Amino acid sequence: MNKFGNLIRTKREKQDMLLRHLSAELDIDTAQMSKIERGERTAKREHLHQLIKIFNLNEADTTALWLADQVYAVVENEDEALKALIVAEKEVKYQKKGTK
Repeated sequence: MNKFGNLIRTKREKQDMLLRHLSAELDIDTAQMSKIERGERTAKREHLHQLIKIFNLNEADTTALWLADQVYAVVENEDEALKALIVAEKEVKYQKKGTK
C-alpha cells in the first residue's frame, strides 16, 4: 500500500515540480523523497505537514492516508491483521470517547 506516496507524486507532477525541487523544499535528499513516493520509506510527520502546505492538501484526509500507510506496513504480513485492526479501532473509539 502506498497511497500517500502516490498522492504526493501525482500532485508534484501536476505542478510540473521536479523531485529535486520538492526535496530541497523539505530539506531532504532526492533519493529519500523518491523512496517516499515509491512507498519504500515513510515520510516523517514534519514532512507530512510541509507537504500538506506545499500542495494545499486537506489536512485530515492526507494525515489519515499517511497513517493508513504506516498501519498497513505494520500488519501487512500478519495472519490476524484484520482482527488486530478491529481491536485497535475499538480501542481508538474508546479512548476518544474518554477524552471528550
